[in-house]
Parts: sequence; C-alpha cells; structure tokens
Amino acid sequence: MAQYYDIDDILADEELVPAVFLEAINGVGLFESNDTNRVEPRSKVELPFWLARELHLRQAASVSIPPCFNKKTREEIGADGAHVDLRTRCSYFYELGCKIVQLIGDKTIGSLLLVAFQTRYKEVLIKAHTAASALTPKFLSLLTKEETKLYDAAKSSTAAFKTWRMGGPRFQKASVLGRKRKPIGE
Repeated sequence: MAQYYDIDDILADEELVPAVFLEAINGVGLFESNDTNRVEPRSKVELPFWLARELHLRQAASVSIPPCFNKKTREEIGADGAHVDLRTRCSYFYELGCKIVQLIGDKTIGSLLLVAFQTRYKEVLIKAHTAASALTPKFLSLLTKEETKLYDAAKSSTAAFKTWRMGGPRFQKASVLGRKRKPIGE
C-alpha cells in the first residue's frame, strides 16, 4: 500500500497469483459451487495479490511464483525480450514483479525484471522517436502499462523538441514568476 491513491498500484494488486492454503479456513467464499464456504488445507487457488499477501503474512497460505514469471517467459526474455508480449501475460509485469519478489524472496525475479526492462526500454524509446504511425498499434499491444507510459512520455518529449526546434517559443515564463508576494506584515 505504498501508493494508496494510485489506480495503477490498485490494479497491480488485483493481479491473480497462485496460492496454496496451509490450513482450513471457514467463510472465505472462493468457490461458487461450494455451499459451505470452507477451504481445505492444501487447496490450490488463484487469489488477487493483495489477498494472497495478507494470507501469506498471516501464515494461512503460501504464495507461488505467478505464471507470468515462469521458465518459458524467462527464456523468451533472454532470447529477445523486446518482442515478448508481456501485456497478455500480466499488464503490470514490473509492478507485480517488484511486489512478489519481496514476498517470495526469489532473487531471480529481480534479475529477470532488470533484463526485461533494459532490453525493452531501448526498443520503446527507439519506436517512440522514429516509428511510423502504421506500426504503432501492433507495437503498443505488446507493452505493459509502465512501458506504455514511457512510450507516451517519449512521444510527447519528441513532439515538444520538434516544436521548439522549428521555431517555437525559445523561452517560456514560469508560472511562479507571474505571482505577487504577500507583504510580510499581514
């Protein structure tokens, strides 16, 4: 809950992660077909990350590595990380990875996130600065939410630079400079 009002942080916490219950719990209501609302020990379920984290901290469930960080994904990122479709695997790949590594303690997830971001970062910036608009929809469909924000920021800065270079306003007055100060004695 580091960023309480951030909608992306809230949605990242909603990503499903596999969990195994360590003890029987009543009144959970996870299964629609189950009238007793009881979860037996060693039951495997997919829970939203926020719930899995709380159950893990209370030692009621153990959390496993989500499928978006499996061996196949690691191999694909290692081979050509810039062209892996991370959005279909997890829209909040980096955010969930940072949260899950703290919970599970798997050190390889941190290095996977680093390699993925480094290889994809270059490609995102290159596409944002040079891509034709015809290629953009296909490329954007591969990006996670964080990468889409990065792409939009790079596109915006490129457009601002081109405007400035073509003779736009050279200097802009800061909005702070237009305000008058209140006298100290009042």
